[in-house]
Amino acid sequence: MTNHMGAVGIAVSDLDRSVDFYTRVLGMTVLTTFELPHMDEAVVGWGRRGAAVVLMRYTDGSDPTTRDLPVKLVLYLDDPVAAADRIRAEGLPIEREPAPVPQLGGAVVGFAKDPDGYTLELLESPDATS
Repeated sequence: MTNHMGAVGIAVSDLDRSVDFYTRVLGMTVLTTFELPHMDEAVVGWGRRGAAVVLMRYTDGSDPTTRDLPVKLVLYLDDPVAAADRIRAEGLPIEREPAPVPQLGGAVVGFAKDPDGYTLELLESPDATS
């Protein structure tokens, strides 16, 4: 087996809302869920396409910070503009409208926020331009 990143975990304030956002708005699917003694988790992703995101809601009474942390999730998308439109329709901020970036060969790049304020980099998938 080769080394690779399987997932990145982020603490969320409302697991149901986050699962809804990542699945309905961004098109991921729930890959698995866990009910652990100290937290509930939902692993979401696009199957074998890239790393998954582990959405973690602590249930042990601890209150980890979940707002506006300096975390960026880079998402390769077929249509970053459409994704930004769906995020905007949820009432969530678009930090930078998706637009071509000459330094990246004209790839379309934008930035948005998820329900907990995590930064989402909306990056045009290399597959979308071929």
